[in-house]
Amino acid sequence: MELRAVDLFCGAGGLSLGLKNAGIKPVFAADFDAHSCSTYRENIGNHVHQLDLSKISAAEFTSMVKKSTAQVDIVAGGPPCQGFSVQRRGQPLDARNELVKRFGEYAVMLAPKAILMENVPTILGARGRAFIDFITAAWENEYVLHKAVLDAVSYGAPQFRRRAFIVAVRKDLSSSFEFPEPTRSPKKFRTVREAIGDLPPPPDDYSEHPNHHNHRRVAISDINIERISYVPEGGGRLDVPSHLQLPCHKASNGHRHLDVFGRLSWSRPSGTLTAMFDNFTRGRFAHPEENRNITGREGARLQTFPDSFRFLGPKKEVAKQIGNAVPPLLGQAVGEAIVQALADARPTSEQTTQRIGTLSQEEFI
Repeated sequence: MELRAVDLFCGAGGLSLGLKNAGIKPVFAADFDAHSCSTYRENIGNHVHQLDLSKISAAEFTSMVKKSTAQVDIVAGGPPCQGFSVQRRGQPLDARNELVKRFGEYAVMLAPKAILMENVPTILGARGRAFIDFITAAWENEYVLHKAVLDAVSYGAPQFRRRAFIVAVRKDLSSSFEFPEPTRSPKKFRTVREAIGDLPPPPDDYSEHPNHHNHRRVAISDINIERISYVPEGGGRLDVPSHLQLPCHKASNGHRHLDVFGRLSWSRPSGTLTAMFDNFTRGRFAHPEENRNITGREGARLQTFPDSFRFLGPKKEVAKQIGNAVPPLLGQAVGEAIVQALADARPTSEQTTQRIGTLSQEEFI
């Protein structure tokens, strides 16, 4: 039987695409962001809904899922993680993190065979302890939980990108889940050159390249073009001459923020893309040799999206969708591990067998 998945906080659809490539059919998806939903709809399917999951009631949510599908095998999602980010300053908690709890509650309500939650690695640390304790308490009676931090570069992505995964498999299935073994060793990591080296330069007039979706040049000030012209491949802001450095950088030439005004290296994977990778003043996001920022298509390739995947919306929104996405190749690796675990599952009773993959009316009340 084909496994069916619900993807909450789906964004542009990186995780859904990965699950789909693993043989799992996404049948319901939801996100608050209109541009992300448009991109998801364009590339994956019309089953996406623009929803504020912080406000919709449990009854409304489950009713919507039921109208879309009578079978939910997997509930997946990546609740907003900004409050857990190591780049975040200030208070250790963030109101958006309450959506982690909401995801935990809604996921278990649907009684899927498996639950998959993805987030930043720090959610498994001190910042996220209260939320992980909540998830554990909500799921542990019915599910066996597995936690790990995986790096996308170890699964074929040309990008160092560490993400936390929590996979929960229903206890009555007597299933044994194991996270996927890395498919790439450090000497075999894919490089920036392998990912984007064949792409032509984007048009000088800032239009989209006629043969490559989202391959559009980003406008840069003259002084920033001059700054980046001094930076060699793989270099950063310390290579900018002192008379062109920002005052804040002159005052702090220590270890912080050395990647800003940085160029990618052809011979290495990229660093982690962020929602602001369309601006090399925010990180190591400049082309290895051309005096420009990498484009949306180049970022999409570093995230392992296929060239056929088109991102919709203004430039800033496209960058955010790409930078926030789960690399599909990483999502696929975890999805394949879940498929294998469920294929090996052994229901413990006839009653359990009848329940698998079926949502009863009572479960939606």
